[in-house]
Amino acid sequence: MTSPTRFVTFVYRMPTKPTSARVAVWRQLKKMGAVYLQQSVCVFPETPTIRRELQPILAKLESSGGSYHLLSLGRLSAEEREKLIAEFREQTAKHYQEIIENCEVNFQKEIEFETFRKNFTYEEAEEIRIEFEKIVNWYERVNLRDWFGAPNRESARDWLARCERLLEGFEERVFEEQAKAELVDSGASQRRSPRRRRLRAVQGGRATGA
Repeated sequence: MTSPTRFVTFVYRMPTKPTSARVAVWRQLKKMGAVYLQQSVCVFPETPTIRRELQPILAKLESSGGSYHLLSLGRLSAEEREKLIAEFREQTAKHYQEIIENCEVNFQKEIEFETFRKNFTYEEAEEIRIEFEKIVNWYERVNLRDWFGAPNRESARDWLARCERLLEGFEERVFEEQAKAELVDSGASQRRSPRRRRLRAVQGGRATGA
């Protein structure tokens, strides 16, 4: 990925009420990767994607009675540019660290716990697969906004690979245990069948007066 070379400042104002609208705008801007310089003032790399993704937010601001300025920053000094890049890298590194902690503290522990419980069911495997896909999507969103090569990216990717191996191992164990259970059920059914035939024969003899 080629790092952006220019930045845009987004300054906005919104009515104090309802609070939910202000929070929604803030959450969406953070999701887009904005770095806040102060309240209601944030910076993005200037890219066509960012300009496009800002459009629904601008429409929401106007419909909520707010206002905004979207200002392209001119040529920055090397010092100011490095300060901005450091802010973006630090913010993205924190997001990667959150993914790592989620993998280590939540996902890995969940598989260990369910293995300890011997909860080898298809339903449990499906639930854990869904959780893994959520983490993958989270990583992809963060990586998409990693414009300047933040630390922790490789560690987060390694943890995703580790989680995938854990998940595949758990799924294999589920299939093995379910196959064993089906064999046991099949054997029990076959053992019951002769008794059922004898019972039907006895009942049939009684019905005919034999």
